[in-house]
Amino acid sequence: MRRTANYLPADERRVATIETMVDLAATTNPGDITTTAIATRMGLTQGALFRHFPTKDAILEGVVEWVVERLMARVDTAATSTTSPLASLEMVFMAHIDFVVAHPGVPRIIFGQLQRAEQTVAKRTVQAMLLRYARRVSALLTDAQRCDEVDQLLDVEAAATLFIGTIQGLVMQSLIHGDVPRIRLDAPRVFRIYRRGIERAR
Repeated sequence: MRRTANYLPADERRVATIETMVDLAATTNPGDITTTAIATRMGLTQGALFRHFPTKDAILEGVVEWVVERLMARVDTAATSTTSPLASLEMVFMAHIDFVVAHPGVPRIIFGQLQRAEQTVAKRTVQAMLLRYARRVSALLTDAQRCDEVDQLLDVEAAATLFIGTIQGLVMQSLIHGDVPRIRLDAPRVFRIYRRGIERAR
């Protein structure tokens, strides 16, 4: 029988709290989600919740760390999934898209954190993740140059920025339309255009 949040070990309850926040953010403005709403969804008192996360900001920091760990694990796996760097780049692109579709609350939380004027812990964590992500993509593009899969004169740094920006654009459009799953249909077509812009002319 599945254990309720009341009977979970501390580490599992922390993860359950984070996942509850992500689930709520799929349909609710993250700024409007209260600790009361999180505790109620989990069947806990606020006091029980505060034993693991003293504030809502602490929960958001936990969410961002959770996202970084899981998204980058998918990215790193996809980046080494084939012997072709260009094919691996496409796998990374689609792995990121699949992560967003599986967790539609994540981009709402991340964009919300990046829009905050102050330099929060969560915001710094997101910035560090984006830097790590860009380096991973740049490494694949450089490998693709060595394998003669992409143009030798390609501006790798700009291409990495465009790669990440393309995903962000797709995600933003899906949020505007209120239809996150649609990016699964759009992403392969969009990546084909990106690929034509960087690959070596045959």
